[in-house]
Amino acid sequence: MSLEDLERRVQILEDIDAIKKLKARYTGYCDNGYDPDGIASLFTDDAVWDGGVFGRCAGREAIRKFFRDASKLLPFALHYVMNPIIEVQGTTATGSWYLFQTCTFAEGNQAVWGAARYQEEYIKQNGEWKFKNLKVVSSFWTPFDQGWAKKQFIQE
Repeated sequence: MSLEDLERRVQILEDIDAIKKLKARYTGYCDNGYDPDGIASLFTDDAVWDGGVFGRCAGREAIRKFFRDASKLLPFALHYVMNPIIEVQGTTATGSWYLFQTCTFAEGNQAVWGAARYQEEYIKQNGEWKFKNLKVVSSFWTPFDQGWAKKQFIQE
């Protein structure tokens, strides 16, 4: 293996690690009351956040505006993300993650289980990875006391 090959492989590993940290910051901001400024800072100016049944926003400022009110809909959430598949190609990358989430829907103060897949595109700007496109593809959102086997009340 040449030194160039080794440098390229190390760079890809460092990029994958940076993208995992980007995702961890995103879920941390979500789980801390949906911090709109923190979340918006992780996206490019022209990014798209597509939450499926939860809405869609185009542009960093629209994303910030959406998350200003997110805690009114979901006053509590814990995002558990796992099984990432991240493919890096220079200064762009794609990723997919599983999401398992416990949360509270404000309407009816309803404890809810949720499961989804994140499908994401990233871009490296000025040496920092950002979300270019984040899409949530829901499998289910169901009342805690009924579970997904009895009632899948939000499904795409």
